[in-house]
Amino acid sequence: MHNQANGASSSSHYYLGIHSLADLATRGDRVCVLNILGGESRQVTPTSHVFSGGNVVFGTSPGRSGQSLKTAMGDIPVFNNVREGLDAGHAFNTGVVYLPPSGVRDGVAELIRVNPELKKIVIITEKIAVHDAREIRAMAQQRGVDIIGGNCLGVADSWSRTRIGGALGGDHPEESLLQGTVAIFSNSGGFTSTIAQYLSTEGWGTTTLVSSGKDVYIHYAARDFAHAFRNDGRSRAAVLYVEPGGYYEQDLDFGKPVVACVVGRWKSKLSRAVGHAGAMAGSGDRAEDKERWFMEAFGVDGLYTPENPIVSRKGAVVTNIAHIPAALTAVMKLSGAKPDFAPRGSLVLKPWMANDQGIALPAALALEPVAAPEPYAAQIAELAAQVGAVIARQNMKDRSGASVMDSKTQVTSVHGKSVLELALEPLQANFALPLVHEVAGPNDRALLDIAVAAEVNLVGDPILVAADAARDAGNSPNTVMAAAVAIVGPRRVNRTLACSRALIELFAGSGLKDGHDERFDFRHLPIDPAVRELFMAGPEEADDPRPAAMLEAVRQRGAKSVFLRFVQALDGPPSRDALLAAIATTIAWGPLVRKRISRLTAETLPWYLRLYGVMVGASIPGERHQAGSLCGISREERFGHWTMADLCFLAITGKKPSADESRPLQMLIGLLISNGPGSISAQGAKGAVAADGPQTPGRVQINKAMAGFLTHTGYSHGGNGFEGMAFLLEQFRSSGLTDPTDPSHGLDLKAMATAFARTYKADKRAAKELGSEMRALPGVHHPVFKGKPVNHDPRERFIACYMAQQGAYNVFHAYYLELVQALYANGATPYVFCVNVDAVIAALLLALLWKDYKAGALTERDLEAAAFTVFLYGRMIGAAAEIDDHLNRGRNMDTRTPEASCSFVM
Repeated sequence: MHNQANGASSSSHYYLGIHSLADLATRGDRVCVLNILGGESRQVTPTSHVFSGGNVVFGTSPGRSGQSLKTAMGDIPVFNNVREGLDAGHAFNTGVVYLPPSGVRDGVAELIRVNPELKKIVIITEKIAVHDAREIRAMAQQRGVDIIGGNCLGVADSWSRTRIGGALGGDHPEESLLQGTVAIFSNSGGFTSTIAQYLSTEGWGTTTLVSSGKDVYIHYAARDFAHAFRNDGRSRAAVLYVEPGGYYEQDLDFGKPVVACVVGRWKSKLSRAVGHAGAMAGSGDRAEDKERWFMEAFGVDGLYTPENPIVSRKGAVVTNIAHIPAALTAVMKLSGAKPDFAPRGSLVLKPWMANDQGIALPAALALEPVAAPEPYAAQIAELAAQVGAVIARQNMKDRSGASVMDSKTQVTSVHGKSVLELALEPLQANFALPLVHEVAGPNDRALLDIAVAAEVNLVGDPILVAADAARDAGNSPNTVMAAAVAIVGPRRVNRTLACSRALIELFAGSGLKDGHDERFDFRHLPIDPAVRELFMAGPEEADDPRPAAMLEAVRQRGAKSVFLRFVQALDGPPSRDALLAAIATTIAWGPLVRKRISRLTAETLPWYLRLYGVMVGASIPGERHQAGSLCGISREERFGHWTMADLCFLAITGKKPSADESRPLQMLIGLLISNGPGSISAQGAKGAVAADGPQTPGRVQINKAMAGFLTHTGYSHGGNGFEGMAFLLEQFRSSGLTDPTDPSHGLDLKAMATAFARTYKADKRAAKELGSEMRALPGVHHPVFKGKPVNHDPRERFIACYMAQQGAYNVFHAYYLELVQALYANGATPYVFCVNVDAVIAALLLALLWKDYKAGALTERDLEAAAFTVFLYGRMIGAAAEIDDHLNRGRNMDTRTPEASCSFVM
C-alpha cells in the first residue's frame, strides 16, 4: 500500500512508517526483546538498556517466566511469551528478535498478532530463509510495521542517546556515538561503529546509525534510508557502506552529500555466497557495478583516494573505509560546511606494541609504538613485563606440540626440525633443541657442554651408589638410569631453579635481547641482599673445585654470557648452582625474549641439564668415577674441551672418540630423538606429567617424568638394537673381518647373504609345516614401508647417501643391502624388504665397537648395553621435549581406558 499517512514518495508502493531518521530510535521507544536470555542478548541488551535510559520493558524466554536480566538500571523481567508481558501491564512499540533462524517468522508473527501498538521490529538473526523473510515482509506490510534487518546490529541515535537491538558502539557506545551531522547506513554491523569512530578523527559526529544487515532479504534498505535521510533536518551528509549483491542502491535520490564506500570486488570472482548471506556475486550487481551507480549519481569520474581526491558537491566513492573521513571533509568543503567539532586523533598507523623479530625494516615500516589510551596502556604494560610465551592449555592425551611424524615418510620432526636434519647437527645442539625450540649456536653449545660435563662425574654422590646397586642387581641400562634420576628430585635442584627465577626476574625489564651481549651494562640492576646471597657459595661448597673449573672452561672456549658475568661480579665466589642457572638462562634468553618458549621452560632448564649429566654419568660404572677424573680423563680436560658426543662415547666405550668415531654416534642419537606421543616411552613421560596435573607445575617433578620415559623402555622398545648387532655378530663372527670401514675387506657379501637367505627360506618352510612362526629378522622390513617391488626406509637412505658423500663405508650396512636382495632372489620374501633404521643403528654402532670387541675389551653384553644406551640417549632428548610440552600446554586429564574398552582374556 502507499504510505499516505507519512507522505512517502509516490514511487514507494509499500508501507514505510519511518518518515525521518530522527524517528528510528528515540527515547520514547519501548522495547520487547525475544530470546532475551540468549547468549548474544544477555551480553548486549544490558548495555543498550542503560545507554538508552532504560528502554527495554521486558523480554521473553519460553520456560523462564519469572526470571530477569540484571542491568545497571535495574532488572528486566522475563516472560514465557509476549502476551504474558502485555497482560502484566508492560507496553511496547518496538520488538527486537534474537531468535534462531527457524524461529524468527513465528516470533515476528507473535509480536504483530498480540500487540496492535507495534511500530518497529529489529531482527538481529542472520541467515533467515528467503521464504520466511517474504512472509515476514507480507505480515509487516499488512499491519503497518517497519522491519530492520535481518542479520543486523540494529539502529542507534547519537542525538537521543538511544540504541535498539544489537551492539552498535560496542560495550561503551558513548565513546563512538558522538552527536554530529552525519547519518550512517551500513551493510556491515561492525563497520557501522568503526565508521563512526573514524569520522570523529576528522571532527564529524553522527545523527542516526542504521545497520541494515546483509541477509538475502534486506527489509530496511538504502531507498528507505534515503527517504528518511532527506526528511531529517539534523543530518547534513550521509555515509553508506555497501557490499555486492542486490539492486538496493540503484537510482537513489539522497538530496544531500553522500560518501559511498563500496567493497568486495574480489567477490565477483566467486560463484557462491561468502561472508554476509546477501553478498552473492551476480550479474549486474557486482561491486564494480555499484561503484558505477554511485559515480553516475554523484557526477564523478573515478574513485576517491588520498593521492587522487575525486569529489563533487553530491559526494564521492571510496573503496577503503579509512578514506571515508577525508573524503567527506573534501565533499563538504565544496559547500562551505565545516566539521562538527575539533578532530579527535588521526587514522595514521599508531602501533601500541611492536616486535620486529630483529629484522631490519625500512623506515616506512619500522613504526615506533605510541602510548595507548587506558585501560589498554595498563594492560600493555603488564604484557611488556611478561617474559616468554604463554601457551594455551589443551587436552594432550596422545597429542604433542613438540614432535610430529610425517605419515607418509614416517620421519619425525621435533619443533619443526626433521630428525634427518638433526642427525647432522652437533649433539649438544640437539640436547638444547627440545627446550629452546631452536638449534643452538656455537656459543650456547659450548656452554651446554660445560654445564653437562660438570654433572657427569658422580663420585661421592648417592646417585652413583643407587646406579651401581641397580647395575649390580643385573638391571637393564634404563633401570640403572631410572634409579639415578629418582634421586635428582626437587630438593636437589631447588636452589638452582631459584637462581634461574631470580636471574630472569632481574633481567626481565632490562632491555637485554641477547644473553651473549658482552657490552650489556647490568650495574643499574637493583639486587636484594637476599638474592645476592642466593648466588654465593656457602661454607659447605668452599672445597668444591667444579665452579672454578667451569669458569676456566668458559674462558678457554671463549664463550660469552651476560649472566655469568653478572654472578661473577657479585661479592664472593658463585656457587655451582648459580653457574648452572647462569648458563641455562644464557641458552634460554634469546628464545625467551622472542617468546619462542615460556618462562616456565627457561626456569626449569637447569633441571633438565642436570638430568642429562646424571643419566650419562649413571651409564658409567662406579669404579670409573674418581675425584677429579672420569675414566682417567681429568676434570679440566673434560670441562675445557669435550663435547656431548665425546661424553656419550666415553660412557659407552670408556675412551674419548676420534672425530671419525664421534660423528656416527652423533648421527645415531640424532635419528633416535623421535619420541612422539604414540611411542611407549613418550607415553610414560607424558603420563607422569599428567598424573601430577600439568596446570600445577610446582607439583610436577621433571625427574619423575624422565623416569616415566625410562621405565617405559625395554629390550623390545629400546634394546632391540642389540638384536641387529647379535644378528650381525652371528654372520661375521668367524669371517676374519678386521676393519668394518675398509671396503677392501675381502669378504664376498653377496655369497654370505645368499647362503643365509637359502637357510632362512628352508627354516621358514619347516616352521610353517610345524605350525609355528619364524621370528622376524632384526633390521629387515617395516610395516609401513612395504608392498612395492623394492622398499626403502627414508632414514636408511639418508644415512646411505651421507656415507656415500663422505666416502665412508660400513661393511655391516653393505651386508644388509645384499641380504634384502638375496631374500627376494631366493624366494624367501615376496618383494625386496627395506633395510630399516634399526639395522642402520646396529651397523653403525657395531662398526664403532668392532675393534674393541675383537680385542676382548668389550663383551657381547657390553655391546647389548651400548645399543640400549645409545637408544636412551636419543630418546631422553625426545622425552625432554614431550615433558616440557606437556608441562606448558597440557590440561589435567584422565588417561584411563574406558571400562567398555577393557576385556578379560581367556
